[in-house]
Amino acid sequence: MRVLIVDNDFLSIKGLKHSLEQDNYEVDSALDGNEALRKIDLNEYDIIVLDIILPEMDGLEVCQKIREKFSVPILILTSNSEDMNKILGLEYGADDYMTKPFNILELKARMKAILRRTKLNNNKPNEQTILVDDFIINALGRKVSVHGQEINLTAKEFDLLLLLATNPGKVFSREELLEVIWGYEYFGDLRTVDVHVRRLREKIESKTDNYEYILTKWGVGYYFRSRR
Repeated sequence: MRVLIVDNDFLSIKGLKHSLEQDNYEVDSALDGNEALRKIDLNEYDIIVLDIILPEMDGLEVCQKIREKFSVPILILTSNSEDMNKILGLEYGADDYMTKPFNILELKARMKAILRRTKLNNNKPNEQTILVDDFIINALGRKVSVHGQEINLTAKEFDLLLLLATNPGKVFSREELLEVIWGYEYFGDLRTVDVHVRRLREKIESKTDNYEYILTKWGVGYYFRSRR
């Protein structure tokens, strides 16, 4: 597995790189956002560990620019413990976050959980295609199109859509979605679900005042409304 660490602290990179290499990760690094974006354009990474505090361009802007072009998983690191900053990181397209200082074992556990959820299976000759209303969902290639237009989703957004769309009418509570999509390794809170549902809606819904596909069951959770 190939990892890109983006951090302006050389010593932090050195320590994290050494620890990850002990688990047979191939580790690359960048000290600022521009260097990171150049490397991402030239190389394929399985996951990116991205610090928010960077020179010239902060980590949230870097995250947003990455997400505009790539669906590679992003784990954000922040030294700010305020919840809003954490949620903001997820709104910019991050898959998970951790607050510094962190336990390296927890970081590795989260990375492994992300990689398990997002690993592409391109070796199988037949793609599993699911047709749901206006959506064509390639479950193996993890691609989605609506009305013939491909939608760029993050790993969590794809998992959410796949789960909801293949269970039309079933209401999932936030607790259920957190458990199924993020898994037991995740240490977040229920607002994470709301953030990802909101981002998913922004990408697949044509109207923001009258949702067509993903609806809210007030006081309970979310469900996919199928017209068929």
